[in-house]
Amino acid sequence: MKKISFVIFALTFIFTLNAATFPIPKNNEVSFDIIRKNKVIGIHKIKFIENDKFLLVETNININVKILFIPAYKFSHYSVEKWIDGDFIEITGHTNFEDEREYFINGYENNNSFMAKGMDGELILNKNILPSNFWNINILNKKEIFDTQKGIVREINVKNLGDEEIIINEKKINCKKFTLNASSNPKDKGPFPEYTLWYDHEDELMKFEFINWRDNKVVTLIRKLQE
Repeated sequence: MKKISFVIFALTFIFTLNAATFPIPKNNEVSFDIIRKNKVIGIHKIKFIENDKFLLVETNININVKILFIPAYKFSHYSVEKWIDGDFIEITGHTNFEDEREYFINGYENNNSFMAKGMDGELILNKNILPSNFWNINILNKKEIFDTQKGIVREINVKNLGDEEIIINEKKINCKKFTLNASSNPKDKGPFPEYTLWYDHEDELMKFEFINWRDNKVVTLIRKLQE
């Protein structure tokens, strides 16, 4: 169970976007398979709902691991972000971890600040804070981001590794490659893992992965491409 539980911690970050600043995928939704030891253990979906006033970004993560057909581990995350004219305005979220940890988070823009509430209670943040969603390549230019599963702030350090070609479903994709490290919180169950991320040249996230510190196993999220 401990080896499986890394998935929860490692998925502390995942996606967001803004109609004016970063891309929305075809059909207004995107899915990633979550893979460990060559097995799909879950799925990550994002849905984009636009109108002439705002953009909503709805994220669902569900992991269900079975051993000998018996449920061994479950994790779920749901959040909704609201964007207006390129600004991150509001978020609500709920994350259910495997060890009975459960977090309800929320945040909203208020004058010159972003008011948030999560694992560490109430916070007053910089108005320009961005949610910790890898889909939005703009987070890589930030010094700190808002953890959308725990409702806390993490400092980040990003390195640009240049271009690299990856293959998804036998399709070659030329990508921009980065690594991202983030600060840990005393309530974290272990050190924050280093992520490697691949974005295509339209700035859409195609793949990301990390190494679990408990067992040195690689966990990969791979984009499910539309035909």
